Amino acid sequence: MKLWALGVDSGTQSTKIVAVDIDQGRVVGRGQAPHASLVGLPAGSSEQDPAVWVEALAAALGETLRNSSLDPGAVVAIGVSGQQHGFVPLDHQGRVIRPAKLWNDTSTVEENEAIIQALGGREVSIEKLGLVPAVGFTASKILWLKNHEPDHFARLSAVLLPHNYLNYVLSGEMRMEYGDASGTGLMDIRRRVWREEAAAAVDSDLLSKLPILRPPSESVGYLRRELADRFGLGKVLVAAGGGDNMMGAIGTGNVSPGICTLSLGTSGTIYAYSPEPFIDPRGEIAAFCDSTGGWLPLLCTMNVTNTTEFWKKIVQTDNDGRDALAALAPAGAGGALFLPFIDGERVPVLPESSGVFFGLNRANFHPAHMTRAVMEGTVLNLGFGFERIRALGLNPSEIRATGGAAQSPFWLQLAADIFQVPVRTLKEPESAAYGAALQAIWNWRHERGEDVPLSALTGALVATSDAVIEPDSRNRGVYAALRTKFDSLWRTLKPEFRSPS
Repeated sequence: MKLWALGVDSGTQSTKIVAVDIDQGRVVGRGQAPHASLVGLPAGSSEQDPAVWVEALAAALGETLRNSSLDPGAVVAIGVSGQQHGFVPLDHQGRVIRPAKLWNDTSTVEENEAIIQALGGREVSIEKLGLVPAVGFTASKILWLKNHEPDHFARLSAVLLPHNYLNYVLSGEMRMEYGDASGTGLMDIRRRVWREEAAAAVDSDLLSKLPILRPPSESVGYLRRELADRFGLGKVLVAAGGGDNMMGAIGTGNVSPGICTLSLGTSGTIYAYSPEPFIDPRGEIAAFCDSTGGWLPLLCTMNVTNTTEFWKKIVQTDNDGRDALAALAPAGAGGALFLPFIDGERVPVLPESSGVFFGLNRANFHPAHMTRAVMEGTVLNLGFGFERIRALGLNPSEIRATGGAAQSPFWLQLAADIFQVPVRTLKEPESAAYGAALQAIWNWRHERGEDVPLSALTGALVATSDAVIEPDSRNRGVYAALRTKFDSLWRTLKPEFRSPS
């Protein structure tokens, strides 16, 4: 009898689900439902109602079961990938108190700095936590609630992240695995425990409101009976799940040294596997735990496809038209350079920054050159973190690209040229949802007493594309010089970004 696992990716823009054969890793069904973010919020705020995620999960699950040939009663496990860092506040009855502040919410600059100072500054934060809390992390969102909505904070009984909240809806259990927890800014990533000083920097009683920490090999529980009956499912294990980057690492087979994952979506991330805690003494690379039992040094930038979506509207084109237009300009866009900080930026630490065109002249003040500059700018920004990861001792020999923009051959060639590393894509493009399904299979086998290393599972089931995008050696010097200018420009403008507009 064929058995199946479901992988759920609850992202910023939608929920996607894949149904996977647990023996062969084949995807036999898919579903998707959109998310709506709240509008009319103050500058820097980004929020969603968690009820939207629950409704989207149900809609996408129904679609997945309808368009596949699987027997719902043969589904044995479900895993959830969720957008990292979001803050879901619950009261003592497990009800959502207010909309969730998301990963790209930059309204908590003052609160984040207050937490860092309460810990003793950036260097001491690294000593205590293994990382420096960033504006997007969960901790500053909790302090923001305390400072700005004291009535809501007074009702706070439990803190969950998006994927933990969906696990709670599915199973009734409140738990958190190490990967997602490491992105809260409240955990010592080396010992994988909540850090009392960090919690106290937010509130003296916060530690009691944080969920139980568990290793990613342990499941959360089982699907609640009423939900199983609603969809015709049987006894379904709810896996530990994790943050979208942690699940993306599993879905791309990035669970052992030598591989780097590049995710090109609304935001951009670069991350690699480390078998031991990976600490950046400057705090620029986030020293997260992963969802396999190892660590996941990661750079996150806030501006990739969000930037190009704006630009596509300006030049009135689609993705193919954007790429064709950019290809008309030479590498380096004739000297035109774009800082893509439309939504501020996390790394480099420029939460109050904005987008900038630089170097425009009569020759390059043209839609083709400017389109290329916008696309180059998103990858040059990621290059800052990639070089930092290399400087700290990780030298991946292969990049595996995922995310919406990984469907663009032009963008992938830019990545290969700027990073000077070969790039592959995956045969299964939904790496976070696929990774959640693979982790669910791993948890299910663990529950059955099967001691299967996750690396063995991904090695057997994760398939890369046959084509390899090699760096174009002709562009190496162009992009090396451009990256130097890119870094010089944002450093020069840093005080201007902080000035009142």
